[in-house]
Amino acid sequence: MRTPWPLDLASRVDRAAERRELVDLETCDAIVVRDGRVLAADGRVVELAPEAQPPAALRIYLGRDGDRDLAALVPVDPGFGADDDGIGGDRMRGLRDLLAGFWDRGADGEREHELATTAVAIANWHATHPRCALCGEETVPTLGGWVRRCERDGRDHYPRTDPAIIVAITDPEDRLLLAHAAHWSPRRFSHLAGYVEPGETFEQAVHREVHEESGLALAALEYLGSQPWPFPASVMVAFRAMTDRPEDLRLDMDEISEARFVARDEIAALILAGEVVLAPKGSVARRMLEDWYGGALPEPRRDGPVDV
Repeated sequence: MRTPWPLDLASRVDRAAERRELVDLETCDAIVVRDGRVLAADGRVVELAPEAQPPAALRIYLGRDGDRDLAALVPVDPGFGADDDGIGGDRMRGLRDLLAGFWDRGADGEREHELATTAVAIANWHATHPRCALCGEETVPTLGGWVRRCERDGRDHYPRTDPAIIVAITDPEDRLLLAHAAHWSPRRFSHLAGYVEPGETFEQAVHREVHEESGLALAALEYLGSQPWPFPASVMVAFRAMTDRPEDLRLDMDEISEARFVARDEIAALILAGEVVLAPKGSVARRMLEDWYGGALPEPRRDGPVDV
């Protein structure tokens, strides 16, 4: 019997929604975010005091951390953080690049993950939804950046999150299914996943996506947990399941071009040889892999093939 999957984490920052209309965002310490990147130094998110912040195109209230109010700041200058002029060694880093460091640092990393992910997700929404979906007029941020209001028709527009399922599938021998999506770089493998369609439950989406992409029927479906995944606006809802008939594996070849069931000793050898590139540390997919494996997966040899 496996132990419960350890992703049920309490929030590390109070979102303090009741303060969103009250706080002067220019007085908040700020995380700088732009185009899916976050200002960081040595893998840690940088929080700038008001006097150290660059001119802002947008500010979004993130919440209350102890006695401090925190905001996300989108800089006016699109090149801010590209070099070290005026900001020491700080750089704008892609959120994907920071994930592994977050999850290696325990509670402090969980806090940074929550702040950075929220900042990227809400900034992405502002960037992609500047106009009213009904009349086409420009909208303006309100409620601390958590709403965009159309002043022409008075409608409020709220941030969007698209749910997607991801499922770790094992066979009667407890081998794990690894799949390669047709659009991925060579040797990259992960679990089957897909977006939830209108009118579906998460469980229905799991069965549909798996059958469409692999031809497999599932049993013993079990919910594991979830993770915000703002690339650009998703939340990954994780499950594990079993298939009694791995021989029924039939790939659709449009979305999934390769898949195989692997044993634990086999996956370790494939990783060390550089023949399989797995999901990055800190991702929900990697946690699912290591949950099945029973611990941390080995790292590939430095002199082996690399992902391209």
